[in-house]
Amino acid sequence: MIHINFEITPEYLFPAIQRLFTLSGQKINRLQKRWDPAKGTPVFTIKGEYTSRGWTEWTQGFQFGAALYQFEVTRDESFLDLGRRNTIDFMASHVTHTGVHDHGFNNVSTYGNLLRLMAAGMITYNPWEKNYYELALKATGAVQASRWTQLTPDTGYIYSFNGPHSLFADTIRSLRALALAHQLGHKLMGEMDRQISLLERLLQHAETTAKYAVYYGEGRDFYDICGRTAHESIFNVNDGAYRCPNSQQGYSPFTTWTRGLAWILCGYPEEIEWLESRPDAELEPFGGKKAVVEKFLRVAEAVADFISSTRRPTACPTGTPARRGWRRWAITSTGPRNRSTITSRSIAAQRRLRRRDCCGWARTTSASETASRARNITRRD
Repeated sequence: MIHINFEITPEYLFPAIQRLFTLSGQKINRLQKRWDPAKGTPVFTIKGEYTSRGWTEWTQGFQFGAALYQFEVTRDESFLDLGRRNTIDFMASHVTHTGVHDHGFNNVSTYGNLLRLMAAGMITYNPWEKNYYELALKATGAVQASRWTQLTPDTGYIYSFNGPHSLFADTIRSLRALALAHQLGHKLMGEMDRQISLLERLLQHAETTAKYAVYYGEGRDFYDICGRTAHESIFNVNDGAYRCPNSQQGYSPFTTWTRGLAWILCGYPEEIEWLESRPDAELEPFGGKKAVVEKFLRVAEAVADFISSTRRPTACPTGTPARRGWRRWAITSTGPRNRSTITSRSIAAQRRLRRRDCCGWARTTSASETASRARNITRRD
């Protein structure tokens, strides 16, 4: 049983936060010195050492974005220099990468953060530098949206690196790239100069993901528990028919991989936050803002209830299929190395904060306000 101590204040966390940023700064610098860019992107660790994985380089934006966050909190400009320099030197290929579904992870984490820091006055305003970041974000949104499978005139999705038949739960978080490009006034141009709305593709992808990657306890199949998710959804690209769930990284197609679940947990509230900032008229062609947000909320609440009902009493779920008292097929990791998935816990924590804010349970706090509070804590003697 969890007992909540309502007397805890942010000051109580000061030693842990101070240690967090001390260690993260050391690790960011150590990785910068030790990693050979010729090896590609550091993706995961073996025996404590980062290694790459040839089929995807979806984490390079985290490598350099982490330095930008470190600067934002500590105001140590060496991390700004590191993040900015490496973004310029290594991230252009990610902006124009047509073979992946990871543009949000890589490019919003780098170009997006740099633009946000400039807008917040945390780095010196330079109009050409600003235009450079905006151009990168416009391009990444359009390139990501071009990786498209159209199922019907009103439904479709950004397909995964597995090919046009494959929809990943992860990609809900790359919709940020489409959102920012749309917000900057950009659109995708197709054959015969056809203008393709990035907002429309964002909404179609989100609705397709909600329909096929998330379960609602409506008798879809034997494994239909409200709120559980499938990591991958497979379609027949000839006629647009849904075929089956699959799992690129999870235990099986009929279990819920914790990180895939966490992507959904975080992705929909993240998009709700953005949608709430958009003019009502912009969403009228899609049924109106209220209707769109309600659809997204249904997904967020279903998966939130699922993770709350299946987690261990003292933590977010680790996903071990044989854990006593759990339905064996309900929620799983990818094996012993992922038995306790820190990434899924971190993503789920973001979701809890975003869902609280976007549902009106607390005043929305901007990233700059959050960083300011953290700085005030970490700078105390």
